[in-house]
Amino acid sequence: MIDKLEFLLALAREKNFGRAAEQCGVTQPTFSAGIKQLEATLGVLLVHRKSRFIAFTAEGERVLEWARGIVADSRAMRQELRALKHGLVGRLKVAAIPTALPMVSALTTPYRAKHPNVTFTVLSRTSIEILSMLENLEIDAGLTYIDNEPLGRVRAVPLYLEQYRLLTSETSPLGDRDSVTWAEIAKIPLCLLTPDMQNRRIIDQLLREAGGGVPDPTLESNSMIVLFSHVRTGRWASVMPEKLADTLGLTEHLRSIPIVEPEAVHGIGLIVPDREPMPPMAAALVAEAKLLAVALR
Repeated sequence: MIDKLEFLLALAREKNFGRAAEQCGVTQPTFSAGIKQLEATLGVLLVHRKSRFIAFTAEGERVLEWARGIVADSRAMRQELRALKHGLVGRLKVAAIPTALPMVSALTTPYRAKHPNVTFTVLSRTSIEILSMLENLEIDAGLTYIDNEPLGRVRAVPLYLEQYRLLTSETSPLGDRDSVTWAEIAKIPLCLLTPDMQNRRIIDQLLREAGGGVPDPTLESNSMIVLFSHVRTGRWASVMPEKLADTLGLTEHLRSIPIVEPEAVHGIGLIVPDREPMPPMAAALVAEAKLLAVALR
């Protein structure tokens, strides 16, 4: 039964029988037969399909909810039994919003020192994608905003407050200032993250409230590295979190200027699914997050 529920989760992620079968490491006929066997066992139709996947039925959506819980518990049980014999072993998957990526090493480095048999996969994703991946059991934890948009059924460990800086050349019109306002920033060309990023939505709102209208950046990217590399040329300006700017490093001709009026801050934290018992590897990551939160105060 568990393997058939895993099939269902893969289908929910991929919305395609072929790709879901590949993800599960089986042929498409085997995958389709598994879904049909699950339907026969439960006595309901789970999937609307013709020659391809169309949608889950109402019953399929409810079974999908149960499947997420059952599969998560099954994985957690196997992980805990393995940990009892060998300590923590396995791969921990974490997704982080681009602005929080530099903080991931502050969690993974002490974690690996204590649990050397755990390896990591770290992905850069939007805040919306992180919540979806947690729900569909694609990742174990996320690093994201915890106070700006709804999070749903997760457990959050607050880590730090994201504060914003104008990154610009010292020779730019605002480059000699000790602080700048959002209203002043709204009048200069900026390179910013793409609109699907929550950081961009936060900045857009702040600029609109400052009277700048709808922001029209000169360059957009879903990569902070791309933005920062343009700013480092001295010919572009951007708004970035303080910790990110400090981590990436400034050239001697580049300035990081505090933005005031208003002084905007947003909480960043670690989130994991709100389930008990918590999988051992995720529980160990939560423990590291709590230690990091104390160190960052």
